[in-house]
Amino acid sequence: MFRTRSSKITVAVVVALAIGGAAYAFTASNTVPLSTAGAGTGAVSGYTVTNLHYVLDATTPANIDSLTFTISPVVPSTGTGKVVISAALSTGGPTNYACTTDSTGASVTCATTSPQLTAALLTGVTVVAAQ
Repeated sequence: MFRTRSSKITVAVVVALAIGGAAYAFTASNTVPLSTAGAGTGAVSGYTVTNLHYVLDATTPANIDSLTFTISPVVPSTGTGKVVISAALSTGGPTNYACTTDSTGASVTCATTSPQLTAALLTGVTVVAAQ
């Protein structure tokens, strides 16, 4: 009787080792491609925003349909240049709006109709620009 139990334990150990070895073989076959990672520093200069103008809706003047302003240095209208405004609201917000620049990159227009920006809720505007 002692031999039978010993044989069963031996068989169980052999089966466990076989399953473990097979599982290791599957996990050891993963291939990970080479990749690159890094960090760096660079000077960040600011922008100057002037001539901020709110364009009110002709039908409902409490709604702000767009904001226009001048930015310096200019932000190219093509390539990687991008301008976004974040409208701080007294409730809900902030809401971000995408902007477009004219061909010189100095004049920026931001449509604020989706979602509709209202004068009653607006408490501030933050301009985020990058080249």
